[in-house]
Amino acid sequence: MTTARTPGQGPLTGVRVVELAGIGPGPFAAMLLADLGADVVRVDRPGGPGLAIDPAYDVTNRNKRSVVVDLKSPDGPARVLDLAARADILVEGYRPGVAERLGVGPEPCHARNPALVYGRMTGWGQDGPLADRAGHDIAYIAPTGTLGMIGRPDEPPSVPANLLGDYAGGSLYLVVGVLAALHHARATGTGQVVDAAIVDGVCHLATMIHGMLAAGGWQDRRGANLLDGGCPYYGTYETADGRHMAVGALEPRFYEEFLALLGVEDQAAARKDVTRWGELREQIAARFKTRTRDEWTALFDGSDACVAPVLSLREAPHHPHLSARGTFTDHGGITQPAPAPRFSATPTSVRTGPARPGADTADVARDWDLPGLLPSSRPPQ
Repeated sequence: MTTARTPGQGPLTGVRVVELAGIGPGPFAAMLLADLGADVVRVDRPGGPGLAIDPAYDVTNRNKRSVVVDLKSPDGPARVLDLAARADILVEGYRPGVAERLGVGPEPCHARNPALVYGRMTGWGQDGPLADRAGHDIAYIAPTGTLGMIGRPDEPPSVPANLLGDYAGGSLYLVVGVLAALHHARATGTGQVVDAAIVDGVCHLATMIHGMLAAGGWQDRRGANLLDGGCPYYGTYETADGRHMAVGALEPRFYEEFLALLGVEDQAAARKDVTRWGELREQIAARFKTRTRDEWTALFDGSDACVAPVLSLREAPHHPHLSARGTFTDHGGITQPAPAPRFSATPTSVRTGPARPGADTADVARDWDLPGLLPSSRPPQ
């Protein structure tokens, strides 16, 4: 069933985005633009992308609309170029050169729309020795030095799901890039290509760490530093019921309050004495094992000890603070994170559920004045 167009909401209302369907960081970046109010039209391929979940549950396609175009058909590229001619931003996540071979690369798009911002999302970037190689999040973050920072020193590096590469180093940098380029395009009338590479973004995320490394304040090994689990008052501990608490009591006054509530005040001097960190860790671990996670949560509630329970994905929406802020929302029977960040004058919301492939063709053809999108208007093959 075709979803009726919803009123624009958010600071990007009026911005038109074409998303060439893919997986991972591209769809998430387009979702963020849609959450902020942009009119995002996802160009799905017949049969859908690989690794896709049931479209009814793919909330990275919320707030979007979908049309289906076969880019390998004779008239497929023309349909996409018609969309690009009316768009402000186009997002694609193919390997370098694929969009060009399909006839929808930057050159034909800019020939139709010189002000278009053409956003390219890849793991390795548009050039370099590995640009043409396949990969996924974990392979992209591995050579950047960031994966090697995560985890215990006596175990292999821990895998941070695909949050660090795909979404932090990929999607968010693509969104920053296309919005900056859109600002430039509106000021000058000239669009450009934004080359967003996961390897670039992930390295950029570690800027502070590289500064600390250069200053001698960071050891280039896992579990030996203030922020990587090496510090006993910045890490996680198991509780009596097999769950965990997170501790981030870095500053002196937070550290003192943490020790007092935990009941190990005699360890105050161990904060700066690295030779005592092992002993301090053992005492903290032993204390946390004496009570359940919920008991410790209640004990630290209302304090500035910087201690919090480690919740599961299903538990998180019920956390009192997240619940009070409406950090999660229910839409169409799916509990999901609400749009972020928040705006005082142009509030955002989940306006529609996941776009079903091709369900919005008639609406997009009408709203974008593209009758050629309608099957009945296409020339016979």
